[in-house]
Amino acid sequence: MDIFRHWRDLPAEARGASVAMGNFDGLHLGHQAVIDLARGPAPLGLVTFEPHPREFLAPHLPPFRLMNAEARANRLAKLGVERLFELPFGADLAGLEPDAFARDVLARGLGVTQVVIGSDFRFGKDRKGDAVTLAAMGRDLGFQVTIADLVGIEGDLISSTAIREALSEGDPRRAAAMLGHWHRIEGEVLHGDKRGRDLGYPTANMSIANLHLPRFGVYAVLVDVLTGPQKGCYKGAASLGVRPMFDGQVPNLESFLFDFDGDLYGQHLSVALVEYLRPELRFDGLPALIAQMDADCARAREVLAGL
Repeated sequence: MDIFRHWRDLPAEARGASVAMGNFDGLHLGHQAVIDLARGPAPLGLVTFEPHPREFLAPHLPPFRLMNAEARANRLAKLGVERLFELPFGADLAGLEPDAFARDVLARGLGVTQVVIGSDFRFGKDRKGDAVTLAAMGRDLGFQVTIADLVGIEGDLISSTAIREALSEGDPRRAAAMLGHWHRIEGEVLHGDKRGRDLGYPTANMSIANLHLPRFGVYAVLVDVLTGPQKGCYKGAASLGVRPMFDGQVPNLESFLFDFDGDLYGQHLSVALVEYLRPELRFDGLPALIAQMDADCARAREVLAGL
């Protein structure tokens, strides 16, 4: 998949795509339906924005994103997207009137042949543009606009908000039913305090800054090592939270990979939350903590046995 982070002066071979357009936070089943409608004889593309417009327009709000740009790109590649247009969202883009966005970005800049959007899509300065106005603009500018219906499951509409609620309640399986895949946290393995190694449970530590925080606690996880000599798929248990035993302050994700021996510092991991095992706890000493970690890993192995 080719990634372009601008819309001006694109090479000729990048133009002419049929694109899905939106924020696509989580890439849930509704998003995938939008992408599927863009498939056809033209190269499959996707237009999105980085940072998320809400991060730029309302920076005071707490973190809400389900996935960072790296995780979104990795998932889009798996979905068969050939060209990702990750447009920089700032004052320039936010200030474009709807007609200017359609003309300068979509038609002249990207040279799209088709744009597929959800029926609730808004665009342009002050969100004045909607699906109907874009369809009219597309007819004048020479590209087709397809409006996708919202997707539901068991009578309820699928949304990023509903997925956040499921994760906040410690229900990653319900979130996965709406996503169509496990909720994953991706990023670089960072150096930590290395207490896990001393306890017999070395962990791969990852930042969860700027992401929506699932319920704190211990999870059964599937871990894909994306880079380095030990690339591959592993099972494990992970602690997501602030480590109350050690008076932690900054939430992070610490994953213990079963049957793994190696150095993962600096490598990139994708950690899928499969099942919530228990909340964070403070124990009366390290022996009690280690005994609980033994039990957590045994339970995680049971949960993951059929996956």
